[in-house]
Amino acid sequence: MRQCKVFVHDVEAGILQETDDRQYIFTYNNSYVGDPVCLAMPVRTEPYRSAHLFPYFFNMLSEGANRQTQSMLLHIDENDDFGILLATAQEDTIGAVTIKPIE
Repeated sequence: MRQCKVFVHDVEAGILQETDDRQYIFTYNNSYVGDPVCLAMPVRTEPYRSAHLFPYFFNMLSEGANRQTQSMLLHIDENDDFGILLATAQEDTIGAVTIKPIE
């Protein structure tokens, strides 16, 4: 399982996980009271689950030639959405959300 912390306006909002069978789970921290990650994922106590990387997080990824270049330079499989997200969404993202790997 791989996981990362999700921040909104530099405040830790929750945990995003990719399970070993490529299922995705996003859970807001119980104490989080800020803005939601996106309108489609309002703050709630129940985890969000999906068979695919949630659209908001997927849309943080680059496409085309930029994605190929990132994949090559970072030595990450071009089809590894979660791995590319972990490597590229830590700072300087478009919008309020950033991702920090959990070591």
